[in-house]
Amino acid sequence: MKNAIMDSLIITKRQLMQLARVPEVLIFSTIQPVMFVLLFRFVFGGSISTGQPGGYIQLLMPGIFVQTVAFTLAATASGLAEDMKKGLIDRFRSLPIARSALVVGRTLGDSLLNILVLVVMAAAGLAVGWRPTSSILNILAAFLFLLMFGYALSWTGIFAGLAVKDARTVQNVSFLITFPMTFLSNAFAPTTGMPKALQYVAEWNPVSTMVAACRQLFGLKNQFGATANSFPSQHPLATSIFYMLLIMVIFVPLSVRKYKNSSN
Repeated sequence: MKNAIMDSLIITKRQLMQLARVPEVLIFSTIQPVMFVLLFRFVFGGSISTGQPGGYIQLLMPGIFVQTVAFTLAATASGLAEDMKKGLIDRFRSLPIARSALVVGRTLGDSLLNILVLVVMAAAGLAVGWRPTSSILNILAAFLFLLMFGYALSWTGIFAGLAVKDARTVQNVSFLITFPMTFLSNAFAPTTGMPKALQYVAEWNPVSTMVAACRQLFGLKNQFGATANSFPSQHPLATSIFYMLLIMVIFVPLSVRKYKNSSN
């Protein structure tokens, strides 16, 4: 067990060293979320009424935060598929390290990158008017939840990368997962404007529960339509924790087993 942890930390260190050697990855990982903040703030902000004190930016930032960590899935999947294509995975398999170290180390490395991305995004949000109104402990808890959510989703990326293997194909697969999750949610607009049937789908969406949980922790008031009395609407924090645990319970053993089987 101790050796497996040390091996995983070594792989994590490799992930972080890659960022120093290929700074373009870090640059574009931070520029894209900031572009989303500016685009939605100044292009759509004036056309969406939220009823929130402070305007649309207060509603927007938790949604942008969740969207960004959700995209960890795609980054993890495509990065793993690219390593497999280059033959790096075969080299790791020849080394006397724990079989789980590669997948655990990659998810940890991608999660640590999210810390920097969230800091840059928060700074951009503050610059354009975002002002969380809750306590510092609640704000820190919201960011901790975001990191946990990104880490849980990265395991689905590990499984997708191992299953599909081709980097270009895995990007399309990841897009098919993250796009509907993100936009069929309450991330960018209240679900009250959706058809009633879609409101139920949206409110049970893991992205929606995470957004609602973050808004609650940031001191904002959530808006619900037909689903106002549903469990996710009433308990977004508990529902988000359940979803994160469920994702990891399913995809951690599946990913480790997939990696072990593919190495035989």
